[in-house]
Amino acid sequence: MDLSVSVSALLLYAIAGAAFLIYFPFFWVAYARFQGGMQYLETPRALSDQLPDYAKRANWAHQNSIEAFMIFAAAAGMAYATGIDSMVAAYAAGVFLIVRGLYSIFYILNIPLGRSLMFGIGSLCSLTLFALSLLQVSL
Repeated sequence: MDLSVSVSALLLYAIAGAAFLIYFPFFWVAYARFQGGMQYLETPRALSDQLPDYAKRANWAHQNSIEAFMIFAAAAGMAYATGIDSMVAAYAAGVFLIVRGLYSIFYILNIPLGRSLMFGIGSLCSLTLFALSLLQVSL
């Protein structure tokens, strides 16, 4: 049984995984809103400042995940479109998923150094995919 996956398939799976990770921290926001009763369900945006601190941080992690996803999806899409077949690209995509998951956890748990490191590593992964793509088309 061959479990190997092409780099192009991995890039597409990574985009799908990153899209899922956008909503990972939002589950904690939803939990806090549910605990708060109907008032949070009726006007969720108006009451976001009244959420518990962990839920506020989860909401901010959710918002940042949307922003990071746009950059990563563009980078992974470029790598896919240019036919990158590099283990560096595969690792960049995989590491991005891991660190973005950890980013949300560190944000919710209020661990600023961990959160900042994960943000930086994730950004470096996206930049790596951009660079590999641009190098591929310039060859």
